[in-house]
Amino acid sequence: MELIKTNNQDQEKAERYLRAQKKVESIRDFYIHLIVYVGINLFISYKVIADNVEDGETLQEAFADEGVYAVWLFWGIGIAFNAFNVFIDKGMLGRNWEERKIREYMKGDEGKEYN
Repeated sequence: MELIKTNNQDQEKAERYLRAQKKVESIRDFYIHLIVYVGINLFISYKVIADNVEDGETLQEAFADEGVYAVWLFWGIGIAFNAFNVFIDKGMLGRNWEERKIREYMKGDEGKEYN
């Protein structure tokens, strides 16, 4: 009986480690995405502003161009969804929700075979 308990504990520990490893990887990937977002958008903003000033606009007019902010906004929406997926575990679609749904389906499908 002790052997079974030890094997279950080892398996649970391995599963916790894999979940933690996956979480850390997703956080790292999010930060890489955020750094790329900021870097590329700074470059695009600089380029749009420089082109506008070169075309005769004042610096204030160049900054007021919606083209400077459009990429920040739309890509920022993607970043927000990414952050939600990475950092919100208790939300509607977080890991806890997934585990509850799995238990719910398994309880409801007792006696049925899974393919």
